[in-house]
Amino acid sequence: MRILLPWLAAAVIAQATTLSVVPIHEPISMRATDVDDLLDESEEALQATVMPRPMALSGAFPETLVEAIATPHQLPTNDPHYVVEEVNLLILCHVKVAAEMKDDGLYVTLDVGGLEIPEDVDLTSRQLVRLAMLAVRRTLEDYQRPQTESLKVRLLVAGTSLETESLKDLATEYVLKGS
Repeated sequence: MRILLPWLAAAVIAQATTLSVVPIHEPISMRATDVDDLLDESEEALQATVMPRPMALSGAFPETLVEAIATPHQLPTNDPHYVVEEVNLLILCHVKVAAEMKDDGLYVTLDVGGLEIPEDVDLTSRQLVRLAMLAVRRTLEDYQRPQTESLKVRLLVAGTSLETESLKDLATEYVLKGS
């Protein structure tokens, strides 16, 4: 009986969860392809971009949306010679994303404590963080479009070391208007 009660409680909670298919924007590496993108405001071509993909998500929104930008992603392909196991730059470079809704808005933290850019990824840590922040913003803009109230967003950079301390100056905040 002791085992049955927790199992039944978990089953009821699982059935009460709402599952939504939503667009998530991710910072994507385009290494091993013949494509560059002009995302950088300096008009520098990067072998990276921010692209949407659909995901089926459950949990607290918008926090779950933001954290989903750091999920594994293998690009589907029809080319048998394109074998890249992971394209999400946050996974490749060991950057963690956390989001928490507080009374005064959504706090998003990019934790760069484990940051390590692979040799075959031609980006600086600053470019990577800027791409991650763009992915957060685009994901939240899609989410916010049908909402009736505005959303204040604070993006923070944590886990810096002496080498990455300057990334903290990328921290920003903005308000996304509702409809």
